[in-house]
Amino acid sequence: MNDNIRATEQRAVELGRYIVEHKSTVRTAASATGVSKSTVHKEVTHRLKEIDYGLYLQVREILELNKSERHIRGGIATREKYKRIAEKKESD
Repeated sequence: MNDNIRATEQRAVELGRYIVEHKSTVRTAASATGVSKSTVHKEVTHRLKEIDYGLYLQVREILELNKSERHIRGGIATREKYKRIAEKKESD
């Protein structure tokens, strides 16, 4: 087996384990491992399915949960942003 293929498979498994262990988002996993969000997504949704189906199912469950909560996280982030802006205006 080609070393590049082996490294890619290993990276897919490591990314999958990271997401499961930390219940992280694709963005968080990408930042923590130094690869792009696109790479993380491709590895855990396509390659991992062929390599370790059980881990793939665990990752998919977490990604589905993240997707269902995405609009809530966005609303919280927006609220915090405008709260910081208002506090800065008050202190100026």
